[in-house]
Amino acid sequence: MRLNSMQTRPVITLRRSSFLILIFMLFVSHAEAQFQKVAQTPPMGWNSYNCYGASVKESEVLENAGFMETHLKSFGWQYVIVGYCWYFPYPAALSDPQQLEGFLPSFPMDKYGRLLPAPDRFPSSCKNKGFKPLADKLHKKGLKLGIHIMRGIPRQAVASNTLIKGTKFHAKDIADTTSTCTWFNHMYGVNMDKPGAQEYYNSLFELYAKWGVDFVKADDISSPFSEKEILAIRTAIVHSGRPMVLSLSPGETPLNKVAVVKECADMWRVSTDFRDNWNSLVQMFGLLHSWENLIGPGHFPDADMLNIGILSKRGPVGEQRRSDLTHTELVTMMTLWSIARSPLMYGGDLSLIRQPELQLLQNKAVLAVNQQSGNNRQLFRNKDEIAWIADVPGSDDIYLAVFNLGENAKLVPIDLKEVGFEGKCSITDLWTGDLMGQFESAVRPQVLSHGARLFRISYKVE
Repeated sequence: MRLNSMQTRPVITLRRSSFLILIFMLFVSHAEAQFQKVAQTPPMGWNSYNCYGASVKESEVLENAGFMETHLKSFGWQYVIVGYCWYFPYPAALSDPQQLEGFLPSFPMDKYGRLLPAPDRFPSSCKNKGFKPLADKLHKKGLKLGIHIMRGIPRQAVASNTLIKGTKFHAKDIADTTSTCTWFNHMYGVNMDKPGAQEYYNSLFELYAKWGVDFVKADDISSPFSEKEILAIRTAIVHSGRPMVLSLSPGETPLNKVAVVKECADMWRVSTDFRDNWNSLVQMFGLLHSWENLIGPGHFPDADMLNIGILSKRGPVGEQRRSDLTHTELVTMMTLWSIARSPLMYGGDLSLIRQPELQLLQNKAVLAVNQQSGNNRQLFRNKDEIAWIADVPGSDDIYLAVFNLGENAKLVPIDLKEVGFEGKCSITDLWTGDLMGQFESAVRPQVLSHGARLFRISYKVE
């Protein structure tokens, strides 16, 4: 029989962090009855940033989207995210391009201070069409468009004192010129206590809805934590009437802001930018464990993009390279992201993917753990040995992930009673599809150095 003792797990108390959340809930409660957060399962897609930095072009977006349509859409991959600086005239600098004195280069912007795609990089956006032509092309492929935005209002709009759409207020009335990003000089924060501030965010998302945007990654907003602007963005999404996934970045998101991110965001970063090195991957185990109680429909802790394949063709970090993570380490990454139900966003150039890398993205049994499991939690951590488990909805089966962070291959002992099983059970390796056989009391899988195994455990039917 399956034991129920493992159903017990630590509980994070979800207290309202401020009166703002109560006001937010009262404001949107009626709309939310018809408009629930979009991400009922972890979003799966491609983001241009880790390969193209600040300079992705429309043709490159469509090339990667075409690959996704042909090779990945049937496996659940659907979001195509245009990374940051899409309004920056090409060629942009490889990493965090700054706007120079005199607001040069000048960013394309409408009369309401809303940034528009750079037409030399996104030619279909000409004549004020914005991203709608690109969104239409993606939608015809059965895919969805996402865009990256920076928190706040453009400094260029404040200098021009543009009108805020639908109001008598102007950019200078709402800008907080003391609130700036530490690594980017394009934006000022918005003082949400000023009249016209919410209307500004509403106007942004009205525009994105008109374009057909399905996913918005809001940057410079969760670390440091900008609570009032997060609430404003969620309110603006509801006001727009178009379902959009809201992703908050970068991390580490503060754990004491659980109530805000759960109510407002579909996903939020648990870390700073994840890099293609072993130390960055090791750190992710503890970070995801800290957030495991918040994994569920409409709210997914985000371990950042999957650093697989060709990275940094034009930034953001280092020279062009194939991921420095070994294939064994990539399996570990995919296993951890899957058992912890992190969103899956491919960061490399899909058009140059190799078959072993593609197979990591096409394993239906592994992807089912990411998309369909429940009650995901760390079972134990003994120095370099880590195990996570999760329920298989609609059955008594259990998913089990076993990790070896050490420098040598080893047998990792698993007490099946701790997993939740008494009596004989069968175990299937989800990466290979092999049935390992019948087990009772314990199992000791061999795990490679820096490696992972992923299993489904079920009662053997004779």
